[in-house]
Amino acid sequence: MTVTCPACGRETAQAVWHAHLCVCPACGSHQPIAARARLTALCDEGTLAEMNADLVGGDPLDFPGYAKKLAAQREKTGMQEAVMTATGRIDGHPAVLAVLDAQFFMGSMGTGAGEKITRAIEYARDAQLPLIMFSASGGARMQEGFFSLMQMAKTSAAVADFSDKGGLYISVLTHPTTGGVTASFASLGDIMLAEPNALIGFAGPRVIEQTIGQRLPEGFQRSEFQQEHGFIDQIVPRAQMRTVLSRLLRLHEGGVKRT
Repeated sequence: MTVTCPACGRETAQAVWHAHLCVCPACGSHQPIAARARLTALCDEGTLAEMNADLVGGDPLDFPGYAKKLAAQREKTGMQEAVMTATGRIDGHPAVLAVLDAQFFMGSMGTGAGEKITRAIEYARDAQLPLIMFSASGGARMQEGFFSLMQMAKTSAAVADFSDKGGLYISVLTHPTTGGVTASFASLGDIMLAEPNALIGFAGPRVIEQTIGQRLPEGFQRSEFQQEHGFIDQIVPRAQMRTVLSRLLRLHEGGVKRT
């Protein structure tokens, strides 16, 4: 079995592709990686413990066909919601982690995902653990309407409370991070990291161009552009993410906690 890179068209053996964490060995293009695979690669062996695995959102608007689509997504991905939350250790450093999975409804944030993220933040606050969240999302989940949009305020308020208590929050933006996720918890990190060439913004570039009637600069909204303009602190290739996070956690270990 082989995997064809969407960026360069190079075929790679499936085992090699996954060993490279879904980064093309030929061109370095970062492709979507499952939440569990990302967490397994990051955390020390035997330390990963999933939180709230069975927590799911509802269908508050009784949106036509939504229940069937949810069931299909759960069957396809093996996940109950678009985010996986867990505790684990990175080179011995304990942390709370949350990873949005772009393979589940494009990582969209509905009531279930928002609640899982909020509970993870609150657990990190109460346990006085650092928080690391990986975003990959098309934004709010339209099938849940205003209930989905409310998750922006809920997650942002939880981050603010966590910060007020002196918690360390590292936000990692991956491709793509857009819409309501960008406009809420994803942009509130004490330290902002991103993977190479990730699309990061609220509205997409095509929508912006159609709205303003102008061509956008080359690379607009990509992580390199965002770093150049001060929104991102560092761009970290996926293969180096564990090392960089370990270093950041070690540097901030034993910091003063505000209560």
